[in-house]
Amino acid sequence: MLTIIFYLFAAVTIISAIFVVTTRNIVHSAFYLLFTLFGIAGLYITLGADFVGIVQLIVYVGGILILILFGVMLTHKITNVQIKTGTLQLLPASIAVGIMAGFIIYVFNSTTWYTKTNTITSSSTLTNLGYLLLNQYAIAFELLGIILLIALIGAASLARK
Repeated sequence: MLTIIFYLFAAVTIISAIFVVTTRNIVHSAFYLLFTLFGIAGLYITLGADFVGIVQLIVYVGGILILILFGVMLTHKITNVQIKTGTLQLLPASIAVGIMAGFIIYVFNSTTWYTKTNTITSSSTLTNLGYLLLNQYAIAFELLGIILLIALIGAASLARK
C-alpha cells in the first residue's frame, strides 16, 4: 500500500512539474508549483523522512510559494502588462532533457543499490536529527544560524534604502 502511495505522489510531482515549465501563464505555473511541492513533501514522508517533509510544507509551500504568488500578482497589477512566459528553444531543450534522462536511466540501471528489508520505522526522525544537530554538527548549525542572521540584516538594510 505504501508503494502505491509513493508512486501516486511521484506521478503528481512529475505531472505538475511538467505543467510548471510548459504553462505560458506565470500565475498558473505558480499554482502548479504548489502541487509539485506538495508531491515532494509526500515523497519525503513516504520515504520515512517525516521531519524533512513537514519542513518542505512549512518553508516552501507556506512561505516561498506564497511569496512568489504575491510578488507575481502585485507586479502584474502595477505594470498592467500581461505576464506570460515564452516557450523558446523547445527543440534544444527537449534534446538536452532526453540526453539527461537517458544518462540518469543508465546510471540507475548500472548501479548496484543497497536495499534494506525494513526501511520504514514507526519512530520519528526528529529525535536523531536533534541529537546530531546539537552534538556532532553543533558548530556547523550555529555558523549557519549566524550566516542566516547576517543575510537577514543585509536584506533589511537594502530594503530600508
